[in-house]
Amino acid sequence: MQIIKNVFARLLQYISISCIICTLLSASGYSQNIQEGSVPKLVKQGISTQLIVKGKPFLMLAGELGNSNASSLDYLKLLWPKLSKMNLNTVLAPVYWEFIEPTEGKFDFALVDGLIEQARNNQMHLVLLWFGSWKNSMSCYTPLWVKKNQSRFPRIKTKAGITREILSPFSEENLKADIRAFSALMKHIKDIDEKENTVLMVQVENEIGLKPDARDYSTLAEKVYQNEVPAEVIKLLKTKRESLNPALRKLWEDAGAKESGSWAEVLGTGLYAEDMFMAWYYARYINKVAEAGKAIYPLPMYVNAELNRPERKPGEYSSGAPLPHSMDIWKHATPSIDIMSPDIYDPDFIGWTQKYDQPGNPLFIPEATLNPQTAVNAIYAIAQHKALGFSPFAIENADSTCSALMAGSYQLLNQLKDLILSKQNENIMAAALLDKDNPRKQAKIGKYMFEFAHDYTFKWSAGAKKTGPWPVTGGMVIQIAPDEFYVVGNGIIVTFSPAQANGELVGIGYVEEGKLINGRWIPGRRLNGDEDHQGQHVRIVESGIDIQRVKLYNYQ
Repeated sequence: MQIIKNVFARLLQYISISCIICTLLSASGYSQNIQEGSVPKLVKQGISTQLIVKGKPFLMLAGELGNSNASSLDYLKLLWPKLSKMNLNTVLAPVYWEFIEPTEGKFDFALVDGLIEQARNNQMHLVLLWFGSWKNSMSCYTPLWVKKNQSRFPRIKTKAGITREILSPFSEENLKADIRAFSALMKHIKDIDEKENTVLMVQVENEIGLKPDARDYSTLAEKVYQNEVPAEVIKLLKTKRESLNPALRKLWEDAGAKESGSWAEVLGTGLYAEDMFMAWYYARYINKVAEAGKAIYPLPMYVNAELNRPERKPGEYSSGAPLPHSMDIWKHATPSIDIMSPDIYDPDFIGWTQKYDQPGNPLFIPEATLNPQTAVNAIYAIAQHKALGFSPFAIENADSTCSALMAGSYQLLNQLKDLILSKQNENIMAAALLDKDNPRKQAKIGKYMFEFAHDYTFKWSAGAKKTGPWPVTGGMVIQIAPDEFYVVGNGIIVTFSPAQANGELVGIGYVEEGKLINGRWIPGRRLNGDEDHQGQHVRIVESGIDIQRVKLYNYQ
């Protein structure tokens, strides 16, 4: 009997201690952190924003599938070996409303389940692209029961009165149906993936915007256009006047800076004013879809933009899209959207990354041209702009040249990711993209100035005498100790000088080739002869993505 009493006493003591520990952990927020940690999230860390997965920063080295390739699991199964060979850790893949809800109110997640299972089997994460109401402006992935019922699910009309296969963002019925399907998707992802975190983020719709007119001329849209501009928009214009994008501010001020009136009265009657009108209502629609999904499972959510081109007008580009000139409207209208992302197919990669890397809008590039330049674009975006990730479009179509370059770029970025992510708030990285028109760039890290130069500027380069445009080359320098650096890229030459003129010169102690294995440098050849021009520079030739380690010193 005494033995039983002793066991019971010890049990009570254990329970009491356990209760105290649980109470203390709960009071300290530990339980909440565990719960929050089970969902990937964006966290601002100093001047950078990071994607946190299972409590650790995560860098998305990604690729987006072609639009149709996630619609067949048998076809999709064939792609994974190639994606793995390119060293991807994340795949962007569509999920289609027409497959998820083929009959109204009846949901089928077989494709989603198969996609997630295949990703897990190949040790990859996913970003899901919701092809709901819109994909590249059109409503081509809506279920047939939506397409056939235009009286219930109204479409936009052109100025000429022609109906387009584009659901109207002014229809509550359209919005309700999209919310219901998207909410069902988010609940299903939560149910099957909350512990595994295979799915990292969700793109809400795809390349939203209107063509060929600048605005919708349907009866629903006309009524809203003639109504008073919402008070929220007026508040934005008034309170953010000094910091507004110049294009939006000019529209408002040219129309008299009115604080009430219809859209035409407040912003004018031109195409760009109509662009802002559509931006507000597309954004409000998207926000309501995202808000409903996040209420169920709060994954980070973003929208992507088809970019405009010089000299194109609204309607020639996607009017109402989340573009730089309308980003104030979009940010104000979409508190449930975390990121506005550019799909960069334009040659001006540097310019577009600058426009989307804004305070409160971390850079994520979900689509980019797939060509030999893409591999250095990835390095540039991550090193120069602290990008959350990078993703060429139709990655499965990469030819042997692009595949090899992407594999090299992603392999090195993967090896460097812990250093990159842990030091994003420090000035330890610099990057450059170079061509014939922009053959050099300078950057400062610590006590050194670095000059990146295109390999063709070197008179002994194989391409030095080539005529016509130069290929885009580039790379990055990353500091690993006060006087030691990795140089990563292709087709670049890097030279060094003091950041401050103090009578000293900078010499190269040594340069060595090598490789990183589990973040540890394994040296290869010492390159202190012809390869570094007798101690004058670090050079990585154009043949592929490579890495070298350099030790600097000062002398007089």
